[in-house]
Amino acid sequence: MVRRTDTRQRMLDSAAELFHAQGYHATGLTQLTTSGGAPKGSLYFHFPGGKEQLAAEALRLSSARLAEALRTIVQDAPDAATAIDRVVGAIAEILEASEFQRGCPLATVALDAAQESEPIREACVEGYGSWHTLLADYLVEQGLLAHRAQDLATVVLASIEGGLLLAKTQRDVTPLRTIAGHLRTTVERELS
Repeated sequence: MVRRTDTRQRMLDSAAELFHAQGYHATGLTQLTTSGGAPKGSLYFHFPGGKEQLAAEALRLSSARLAEALRTIVQDAPDAATAIDRVVGAIAEILEASEFQRGCPLATVALDAAQESEPIREACVEGYGSWHTLLADYLVEQGLLAHRAQDLATVVLASIEGGLLLAKTQRDVTPLRTIAGHLRTTVERELS
C-alpha cells in the first residue's frame, strides 16, 4: 500500500516538472493528479489550497533542487570565474537535453501567475533569493567585498535568466555561451 506521504511527494515531483515545462495556466488539475499517480480528490486532501498551494510548494522544491546543484558546481570549481562558467554550461546542457522545453524552474510560472497569486510570487521571490544568496556568499568566500558580491550576484543571476530566455525562444544556446564569456571576464576583473 502506498503511504500518504509518498502520494504527496509524487504529486509535488510531477507538479514541479509540469510547471517547469508548461507554466501555471497551461497545467491542468487532471494532468497534475494523473501525472502524480493520484486520484483527483487527493489534490485537495494533500494541498487544501488547491493548485495554487501545489504550485507554490512545487516551486520551492524546484528552487531547492537547483540551489543544491548550483552549490555543488561552485564548490567543485577551482575559481569563481570557472564556477560561473560551469553554472551557465550546466544550464545550457539542461536546456538542450530538454529540447528547449525546460528553462528556469521559476521563470515560466513567475511570468505566468506571480502577479495574480501572492503565494506563487512569494515562492518565486524565495527561490530567486536563495540562488542570489548562494552566489553572493560564494563570491565573498572567493575574496569579494560583501556589497560588491551582492551586486555581482545580481548581474550573474539576471544575465543567466536573460540568456536562458533568449536561448529558449531561439532554440539555440548561443546567448548562454555568449553571456558565459562576458561573465567570466567580469568575475575575473572583480576578483583581481
